[in-house]
Amino acid sequence: MDEPDWKIPERLQPAPDQCGFDLDSTLRSVMVVRANIPPDASTAQLLGTERSGNAVLIGKDGLALTIGYLINEAETVWLTGTGSQVAPAHVIAIDQPSGFGLVQALGRLDLPPLDIGESKDIERGQSAIFAAAGGRPHALKVEIAGRQPFAGYWEYLLEHPFFTHPAHPVWSGGALIADSGRLIGIGSLIVQHTLDDGRQTDLNMVVPTELLTPIIDELLTKGRGPAPPRPWLGLYCGENDATVFVQRVTAGGPADQAHLRPGDRILAIAETEIEDLATLWRAVWAQGSAGVTIPMTLSRGTGTFEAEIVSADRAARLKGPRLQ
Repeated sequence: MDEPDWKIPERLQPAPDQCGFDLDSTLRSVMVVRANIPPDASTAQLLGTERSGNAVLIGKDGLALTIGYLINEAETVWLTGTGSQVAPAHVIAIDQPSGFGLVQALGRLDLPPLDIGESKDIERGQSAIFAAAGGRPHALKVEIAGRQPFAGYWEYLLEHPFFTHPAHPVWSGGALIADSGRLIGIGSLIVQHTLDDGRQTDLNMVVPTELLTPIIDELLTKGRGPAPPRPWLGLYCGENDATVFVQRVTAGGPADQAHLRPGDRILAIAETEIEDLATLWRAVWAQGSAGVTIPMTLSRGTGTFEAEIVSADRAARLKGPRLQ
């Protein structure tokens, strides 16, 4: 985000005369977000103490939407818009299930907010624009390559995210804009996908706005969504050949306290056999809300054993936002 000279090749940029909306005005809604995180924060070692990405202005009062990991445990947040408009911002909420983050600008930003669209009606094969801060040179014409579950190793699962192609190089917090000119998603990850001919290609994984609209009022008033917090184990897991295994555990977290180790294979949660990450996280969350005990069957070496992990609320371990 700090390299002003990079740009998307012109042939891959959206053209104003091919859009049914004011393209340049719409792209002004996408800003740079920068966050500084204390070195002792829980996420500092994994995500760093200086984070930079994109945020999208969605409210006339300075409310902006981004991807939560950019601002998680942030001590200071700054938004930079077109024309070097800069304002400090305050973290309003981070929704752990979706991954969305909301920040409120504490200074005036003379920029147009972007309306939120209906992402649930967008299907594979439809065209869209993936935009990072910086206007048309940083906007990319994309296609919806698919909508299928995505399971992350860090206790994260989305059932119907967007996967877009080609991949944008500055994806974090970027805006996915439909042909209507409305916001339908926020960029989260870049992932590799194997084509039918065996070749590898990069895709962006995008969190759809259909996950935001039902909970935004609760996020704004309470700082979290309306659902009870999910059980968190402090587990990082991988999968290979229908086997799910522990990669590492969070020091002092529930799995650590239950003496799970890297290399342990997770065979079952209660009565549910585990063969992939999506099944694992669904089974854990099906046991109840944060604080519930998770019965787990594992193997280590040549032996099998049972463990009962007293889950926790992930958010309770994180540093809360500080008003600047």
